[in-house]
Amino acid sequence: MSVSTKIDFIYLSEPDMVRAGVTDMPACVDAMEEMFALLSRGDYRMAGTNNSSHGSLILFPEDSPFPNMPKPTVDRRFMAMPAYLGGNFGTAGVKWYGSNIENRERGLPRSILMFILTDTDTGAPLALMSANLLSAYRTGAIPGVGARHLARQDSRVAGILGPGVMGKTSLSAFIAACPGIDTVKVKGRGRKNLKNFLEWVRETYPQVTTIREVETNEELVRGSDVVAYCSSGATGDPSAYPHVERDWISPGTFLAMPALGNFDKGVEGPEVRKVLDYTGLYEAWFDEVPKPTHNSIPVVGMRFMDLVDEGRLTMDDLEDLSDIVAGIAPGRRNDEEIIMLSVGGMPVEDVAWGTVLYRNAIEKGIGVKLNLWDTPVLR
Repeated sequence: MSVSTKIDFIYLSEPDMVRAGVTDMPACVDAMEEMFALLSRGDYRMAGTNNSSHGSLILFPEDSPFPNMPKPTVDRRFMAMPAYLGGNFGTAGVKWYGSNIENRERGLPRSILMFILTDTDTGAPLALMSANLLSAYRTGAIPGVGARHLARQDSRVAGILGPGVMGKTSLSAFIAACPGIDTVKVKGRGRKNLKNFLEWVRETYPQVTTIREVETNEELVRGSDVVAYCSSGATGDPSAYPHVERDWISPGTFLAMPALGNFDKGVEGPEVRKVLDYTGLYEAWFDEVPKPTHNSIPVVGMRFMDLVDEGRLTMDDLEDLSDIVAGIAPGRRNDEEIIMLSVGGMPVEDVAWGTVLYRNAIEKGIGVKLNLWDTPVLR
């Protein structure tokens, strides 16, 4: 019996991705929750020696004899993020992106991303996807998963630092998890982004009856039930990262930190629960970069890891969201707990959400079919 060697796959443009449901935040939160349960069981693989690496990053030197080599300016990078995810997903994939903060001057996003989903048996491509929205929604969904398990379910006031893409998706995820949110506080640097964010909230979430612009991080955090730090900036000097002080935080607050951030000594204390989205990710980073790691990787989870290295915390002081989702570890215990979640971002998230969207696209006939070959020239 002859077996066909023909391989077709689909290309999904950004409009195709929207039609396939990439902006459906409640569904994305569901997919991320399912993914975390698989992480807890170990039914996944990423790169690195512990199978949990964020990915592989190309770094550029300060001085190069080659005139066309990119300079290491702010957020200038190329990166590949591969992963396999089991369970009902059973797929593998890799996200590739280039990033340059100067893109904004060209009217482009800071990062431009593509994702390829592959069959885990043959390795053949299933889909090539525009991935800016894929990445934005899967990143924003993680604060939503955290809020499902760690925020007070009667939360009403959300504080968003950074009114850009991540601020929007984090707020969407908060509202998916805590539909009673009716007040939003926002702090941003640029008038254009703030205006855009305010218009977007009014159009997208009419149940939000109060939107307040605030001038300081303290105003943002004080009195908020859920908080997300989503602003971008240069890495290298943790004292310049947006920070949180313990005195600002009300009992019962849930803080999700999917971007650069820092905190004072009060937050180090045991009365603030410290949760990593996935411990293996931070262990991989800790092995991969110079110490202190928070200088290179600005998420608060790396500050937690540095404090462990300094003997000021232990690994037992850090909790794992995947175990909380799986029911192995407790979620919120009472209405007074203060909980801070570090969100690092993992390629298994792209695989999870990309698989859902690929299957939606196949079911709905969305996308452009492309042919790799009918018969390979070499085999």
